[in-house]
Amino acid sequence: MEEHKAKILEVCNSICKGTLMETLEIEYVDVGENFLIAKMPVNSRVYQPDGVLHGGATVALAESVGSAASYIFLDRNKYEVRGIEIAANHVKGIREGFVYARASLLHKGRTTQLWEIKVTNEEGALISNCKLTTIALAKNE
Repeated sequence: MEEHKAKILEVCNSICKGTLMETLEIEYVDVGENFLIAKMPVNSRVYQPDGVLHGGATVALAESVGSAASYIFLDRNKYEVRGIEIAANHVKGIREGFVYARASLLHKGRTTQLWEIKVTNEEGALISNCKLTTIALAKNE
């Protein structure tokens, strides 16, 4: 995995062009054997009206990193990945800086995958804890 890390991150970041991930300025920054990490700036693009990170933007970050992680760890020539359920518990607000989402694989089934996504601030304090279920769908040839 280590020798392929730069290429995997390059591919993940390149497929974000023209998508919600680009709008939210999500950047994939680290990958390992069973995890993927992305970061997102906290600024007016992702604020609620009162100037704190919007929970919907946090969930978009979590689903993006979890789905991308599924995509990495499955045979993307044979399967498409879709999120089928996401749950989020927001525990702390943030007004500036970056948030980091680390998707860790809890279960890798043939059809469904379960990811835990911890969203933290730059100091590592928990902002949100999310759980994402993805499904691998066979590509139509």
